[in-house]
Amino acid sequence: MSLSIQEVEHIAALARLELTDTEKNRYREQLSAILDHVAQLQELDTSSVQPLAGVFSLENPLRVDESRPGLLPETLLQPAAQKERAQFKIPPVFE
Repeated sequence: MSLSIQEVEHIAALARLELTDTEKNRYREQLSAILDHVAQLQELDTSSVQPLAGVFSLENPLRVDESRPGLLPETLLQPAAQKERAQFKIPPVFE
């Protein structure tokens, strides 16, 4: 399916694009090639293909959520510049 320059100008106007004559010719060729490819896809027999809601499996690809021991507060607080009562001490945000 070959598009005309007028059709490309109409599409460009809908997209609010200002195109040069060179761009119009280039886009006419490119859009025509895309429409030709879509026409080829429409000729395929897909009657034996089941409709899908998505292409990914419904399985969870993440690892199993298993509990494990955490770090001790003393270990976590070692690099802290200031600490108070087993907590990080930071300067006040509002004074």
